Amino acid sequence: MELYYVNTKAQSNGDHEVHTGSCVYLPSTENRLYVGYFSTCAEAVREAKKTYTQADGCYYCCRACNTR
Repeated sequence: MELYYVNTKAQSNGDHEVHTGSCVYLPSTENRLYVGYFSTCAEAVREAKKTYTQADGCYYCCRACNTR
């Protein structure tokens, strides 16, 4: 199980990246929204899409859920 956060600032392609709480690229506290505690990044991305329909996993910490 891992804590997940989503970046509130979209990337240039419109994606809001989902990160684990231990990711070296975790956004600053003012630029992230707590998504929850999940066993997979797929669950976290699904939850993040309830707020940001264009959400994707971070290449570095959620590679299995990164589609770009």
